[in-house]
Amino acid sequence: MNGVQLLIVIGAGIAISAIARKRHIEPGMIIVVLAAAASFIPGVPRLELEPEVILAIVVPPLLYSATRGASFSAFGANLRAIVTLGVLLVVLTAGVLGLVTTWLLPTLGAAAAFTLGSVLAPPDTITTVSHGDEIGLPKRVTSILTGESLVNDATALTLFALALGVAEGEQASFGAGALDLVRNAGLGLAIGAGLALPTLFLRKRLGNPTLETALVLLLPFTAYLLAEEAHASGIIAVVAAAFSVSVNLALDPKHQYPGGYRTRLQEEAFWPVLDFLLETFVFAYIGLQLKFVLEDLAESHDPGLTRTLVAAGVLLAVAIVFRLVTVYVLFGRWQLKALMIKNRSERDLYFRQEQQARQERRARRGGQPLDPPTQKETLLVGWTGMRGILTLAAAAAIPETVPGRDAIQAIALFVTLGTLLIQGTTVGWLARKLKFDLGAEHAETEELRSKARQIVLAVDGDRAEIDAHYDAQRAALGKAVMERQLTEDIAREAIEDLDLRQAAQHTGDKWGGRP
Repeated sequence: MNGVQLLIVIGAGIAISAIARKRHIEPGMIIVVLAAAASFIPGVPRLELEPEVILAIVVPPLLYSATRGASFSAFGANLRAIVTLGVLLVVLTAGVLGLVTTWLLPTLGAAAAFTLGSVLAPPDTITTVSHGDEIGLPKRVTSILTGESLVNDATALTLFALALGVAEGEQASFGAGALDLVRNAGLGLAIGAGLALPTLFLRKRLGNPTLETALVLLLPFTAYLLAEEAHASGIIAVVAAAFSVSVNLALDPKHQYPGGYRTRLQEEAFWPVLDFLLETFVFAYIGLQLKFVLEDLAESHDPGLTRTLVAAGVLLAVAIVFRLVTVYVLFGRWQLKALMIKNRSERDLYFRQEQQARQERRARRGGQPLDPPTQKETLLVGWTGMRGILTLAAAAAIPETVPGRDAIQAIALFVTLGTLLIQGTTVGWLARKLKFDLGAEHAETEELRSKARQIVLAVDGDRAEIDAHYDAQRAALGKAVMERQLTEDIAREAIEDLDLRQAAQHTGDKWGGRP
């Protein structure tokens, strides 16, 4: 793939995205469809990249960007739902889709079939969250889907690496690979958290927003590559590093430093641009492969084009139905257990006192879990199963030595397009039909914003020392989060407002006036 081809792809992606956004359509879906159509234009060359480049260059920054804006407290409050969806459901989905593939396309072999299962397993729920306000998602659903998007990526890519190792003969069996799974996850977590420490130490000593942003940009690549070299989970390393850096830089007073507001503002503008460029590239790249993948399948005797397309349709239906049913079963079991505890508490005084004492202990630790999701929330979460950037990136990263590579890539493309067309275009309609009552949530959000403004205004100090006064206000917001007076999301909003005010005030002073 040469530079001219890359520029054409990105330029076309910008134009398509601009038109799609004006019409409230997901740009990725349009880019994939048009790129797939463009692949049939005579003279369009086949674009080739090394498989390792896709995962090593595209996935780490996208995952880091998604993680840096996540709320750690919301993640903890919804931990049970997030782990259920992001780990258990992904493993079950990969297993079921792998089994169905072995039945539909037996010549692929079990290893390649389960490689396909791991590719198709993780939904791209972060795309739904990014349009949460437009769709009308409840805050609980938003928190669950955000957390799921972080965990399911790590789970799916870990399974992908395991299945790929078996398919290429690097791993003796699934059982032997599974024994390394916990080790890889733990080591990846340690590497990511370990790299965050020197990043935090160096960042406030560089004294230049460009250098500070460059340092943080290197972090996801460093975490991923170092973890992969150590045979650990690079994805978990990226998530751990992103959580550690973002939470500390935004909310921990120990990591605030003069001029930090300029870097935060620069990064808020930088990361969305990088996300857009990488997502546009991957959607266009996989779409432009369609013609050539179909040609290869047509030339192959087994599985062949027809069987592959039939398998894609069956796997699409299984992926949609299995998520919907399994979410209902898993969350329903949780709801049933909560109901049984409630009924027993009404009958058994000792049991009720024991449950109350347990809840008080959790509340003191700040770990009070939320109630099970409601039936409406369960239905909406179950329907948000659109596949997206990770599925396409993983499919593109499969080496040519893996049996049935063309079939896997074709199925990944068709399933992704199918879920985007079926679920992506109807999730907003479903959310509106469910008629969530968001009045209480909006009132609570406004109350917290009002409290954040009061905390900021209550900070005493010498207002002549502009930077010190703003730093004190940000420290007060961070302290309020630690004391659970504010949520992380509200504190981040208030800190961004302070950053903008501080930058505007310095700009006004520079030009001889006030903003």
